[in-house]
Order: sequence, then C-alpha cells, then structure tokens
Amino acid sequence: MPRLERDGVGIYFEVAGKGDPILLSHGYSATCAMWADQVAALQDRYTVITWDMRGHGNSDSPEDPALYSESHCVGDMKALLNELGFASAIIGGLSLGGYMSLAFYLAHPQMVRALMLFDTGPGYKNDQAREQWNETAEQRAQRFEDEGLGSVGRGDETRLAQHRSAAGLAHAARGMLKQFDDRVMTSLPGIQVPTLVLVGERDRAYHGATDYMANKIPESQKVVIPDAGHAANLHQPEAFNRAVLEFLDRL
Repeated sequence: MPRLERDGVGIYFEVAGKGDPILLSHGYSATCAMWADQVAALQDRYTVITWDMRGHGNSDSPEDPALYSESHCVGDMKALLNELGFASAIIGGLSLGGYMSLAFYLAHPQMVRALMLFDTGPGYKNDQAREQWNETAEQRAQRFEDEGLGSVGRGDETRLAQHRSAAGLAHAARGMLKQFDDRVMTSLPGIQVPTLVLVGERDRAYHGATDYMANKIPESQKVVIPDAGHAANLHQPEAFNRAVLEFLDRL
C-alpha cells in the first residue's frame, strides 16, 4: 500500500497511468475511491494521482487536532507531487477537494498547470455566512464523536468510503472543513491558469459559488452536468469525463 510519510503522518495515495500528472482530491468524509471512473478514463493519457486526506480512509489520523488544517492539507499535496518527481501538475478536486485545490494554487502557483474545480466553492467573504458554514462543520464533527463512523452518511461519494477513525474525521471537520478567512475567495482574479468550473445541474447549493468562480477567474469556463447532483462524477460519469477530457485537450 503506497504511503507518503510526512512528519510522522502517513498519507495514502494511488498512482495510475502515464503522461502529464493530474492530482485529484476528494470531498470531506469521502476517499480516493470516488475517483475510480475518472482514473479509468484518464490513465491512458495521464498520470492520475489520487489520495486520502489526513483523517480519511487509509491515511493516518493523528490525535493532535492542531495537525489538521488547510496548510497541512496543501502541504500534503505538495509533498505528494515532490515524492513522485513532478514539479507541476493539473490540480483538481470535488467539494472540499476543490477548495483545497484553490488553496494549493494560492500557496504554490508555479506548481499548477491548470485547475479543475468540481461542485465546490471558494469560501466566504461574509462573516455571518462563514459562521453558518462553520456551525454545520461543527455539527458534523460532533456527530462523528457521538455516533462514530456510522454517521458518515449515505451520500454517493461518502457511501463508497471506508474509514478507520471517526476521531480523525471530527478533527478534519474542525481544522480543514471549517473556514477561517476569505484569502482563497479574494485570490480568484489572480489565477493565471486555465480553469474548469464544473457543477451538477441538481447541485443547487453550489450554483451560485460556481457562477462566482467562473466570473472571477480570468481563464475559466463553466460546465453544468445535466441530471447530476453534488457527486457529479458519480451521477453522470460519462458526461463528467467528457467535459474533463475536452478541457484537458485544450491545454
């Protein structure tokens, strides 16, 4: 089982295919298992790297809550690319993974050839909206503490996931899912790489956020996947993969 050891925390990852690298990051309480259809569609032309965020899946869940943060997640992504010998990659993710992809660009723009943002948002400028989001994240953390792994839920992307630690998921909710500032959101006009903004037609909660990103990111294009919800890659894999490949063909 391939693992990256980073400051005592083991990060699980998978690599398939050959060619230009693509790093795909999953959503909160999901794992790299959610990307199986995309790996199959892309691996003939690309090196596809998928991984489990700390606290998720087969990655370690350190006991110290301070070891879960946006900067830790971004650092794990950079360390994975370095470990595999890639100076840059196409960076993509869904939901929390999409937000972390934006955060990665903000921290390491020279390592990003292009961005793919799936059913995600850039955070919040409004303090009240951010507080409401954080209340929801705290509720998810508390459910994992109170109910254990049985509270993962039955969302399509999370239903595929197998986790080892409810405590790790609770820590990840508080340190990685919560929002603490608007740095990522205000950075959007400075993104200087081609960007695919994709959302499921039925993922109404993210239509406003994806419109905002498509309007603010200079080299962006937006695609709506018909008859798909939040896990657009699982609901309509053929249409999703076609949109991704059409975007990649233009790079």
